Amino acid sequence: MREMNEFDADSILDDEVFIELFEMEDPILRSKTKVQLIRRAKQLGVKSDFEEILKGYNQADREMKRQERENRTVCTVDNYTNFTGPHDRMYCGAWIADDRGVFAQNSGRVDEVACYHPILPVERLRNLETGEEQIKLSYRRNNQWHDIVVPKTMITSANKIVALSGRGIAVTSENAKLLVKYLADVENGNDDYIDVQYSTSKLGWINDQFIPYDTDIIFDGDNRFKQTFESVSEHGSFDVWLNHVRELRAAGRMEVKFLLAASFASVLIHVLGGLPFFVDLWGETEGGKTISLMVAASVWANPDESRYIGDFKTTDVALEAKADMLNHLPMFLDDTSKTSARIRDNFEGIVYDLCSGKGKSRSNKDLGINRENRWRNVMICNGERPLSSYVSQGGAINRILEVECGEKIYQDPQKTAETVKRNYGHAGRKFVEIIKEMGEDEIRSIQKEFQEELFNTDKMQKQSISLSIVLTADKIATDLIFKDGQYISMDEAKQVLIDRNELSDNERCYQYILDKIAMNSQRFDVSSNCEKWGIIEDGYAVIYGQAFKEICESGKFSKKSFLSWAAKKGVIQQDSKGNPTKLKKIDGRAARCVFLQLESKGNTDNDGFESIDETQEKLPFS
Repeated sequence: MREMNEFDADSILDDEVFIELFEMEDPILRSKTKVQLIRRAKQLGVKSDFEEILKGYNQADREMKRQERENRTVCTVDNYTNFTGPHDRMYCGAWIADDRGVFAQNSGRVDEVACYHPILPVERLRNLETGEEQIKLSYRRNNQWHDIVVPKTMITSANKIVALSGRGIAVTSENAKLLVKYLADVENGNDDYIDVQYSTSKLGWINDQFIPYDTDIIFDGDNRFKQTFESVSEHGSFDVWLNHVRELRAAGRMEVKFLLAASFASVLIHVLGGLPFFVDLWGETEGGKTISLMVAASVWANPDESRYIGDFKTTDVALEAKADMLNHLPMFLDDTSKTSARIRDNFEGIVYDLCSGKGKSRSNKDLGINRENRWRNVMICNGERPLSSYVSQGGAINRILEVECGEKIYQDPQKTAETVKRNYGHAGRKFVEIIKEMGEDEIRSIQKEFQEELFNTDKMQKQSISLSIVLTADKIATDLIFKDGQYISMDEAKQVLIDRNELSDNERCYQYILDKIAMNSQRFDVSSNCEKWGIIEDGYAVIYGQAFKEICESGKFSKKSFLSWAAKKGVIQQDSKGNPTKLKKIDGRAARCVFLQLESKGNTDNDGFESIDETQEKLPFS
């Protein structure tokens, strides 16, 4: 087949084009070529003519295959299925298969029932990621035909096939073996005529193809996510969507531009070899957080409620499964405050797990290991509080890019919501096409420039890498989709990064302990009537070992890690052997204590208060 740009309005309708198309043996190559030809015909203004001729060739192809089946050398007419309904007759060997059911035939005598109603395999589904097959069975009950898709292994075992009784198929332990053999005979006897449909349980990049745009592939994953999978589609007018989003971007609001860039950036993570990360839009109510999520989701899919956008009212296992299905497309989660109890109790672990890009290994009932869930995408969420307020460890925080939502992003939020609900999915397809045309080297070059500029600042590198991917997507989308010059400025972008010292667990632990000391001065006063933590002396908080341990645990910090860091920084005293605690006699009793330096060492009294200059008129903390 020649290059698509070589066809003109006449040559694309030549018989040779259709003959070559239908002679292709690889069904995936044939489907891809068909899609490309239809697109070219549309560009040339002859799409309806092309599809009319294609329809005729499809009919001729089906008729030819039907005649080949009927021309086979067979013993009797009973060697073919004879069901009333939509399906062509299929070779079935020594079986009698008609509207009464399926029967074993032995020397012309019917002796056993394989199934009490019509049933036959009509399609094989081969998963592109795993190579595993499923099979579509069509069966008739109560004069109606039904289709179900089941794992191939289910119909090859008499023990497993009985589970189909729960789906309405008349199979028992008595006829299970016969039904297994009948289905195997029909499938293998019609190998050339049963279509192979390629399927996937994941969206995004598969080799150099992008699902669902490039091939005629169907979804065979978890039924819980079928609606999400199907929501990734194009609807309405791209021009209407584009013009409205350009108006939103022209207002100069960082929130809109950043979330759009993050949505586009999700499909670049795989290309650039990055790791998943969170983008969190936080702020007060009625600022436009949910509408912003809808605008960003409309790049790829239907942003309407319960379609593509999800929430945290679920389990960690379900979030992992959904991330695996979305694969390289962004996962949108609305409102961090509305979480299930299981998520709320382990929010930090969820952030770590989702940003690792890899699910937990789980065994199955056959003592094997299930396929491991994997993904490389951006998780975009919102809430009234920053996502970092739900986690305490720096390792989790540096996987989050937080954008504060100002007041009233949208002049007419209702209009924006209605526009993106009626027009969506076009920009994502265009962005993928642009990425393919640019190539990995050019995209990586853009990202490296941003990364080098961000690395020059005193910010965390993991955050800087994530932000460089967002800025790369923003530049590509601004230049080639929006064409409006509304880039995210470097100064705006750097606002979402966290300083190294601000992120350090031990720095934060130090500040936390100092705050605890300031808030509990009575616990360092030997004359007060309460549980004591220690004393304040010569610019140091002298804290009992057990009290120090409990303070660290209350903030979810590591005592051991902090003491090691504090010794290196010189903010604790050590004994002659280098131990981080020293003996101290308090209220007549000797105990091992942590001597923690207060921030203003030389300027505090024994009660922990700072002295001020007599001429100073303002308080030091005002």
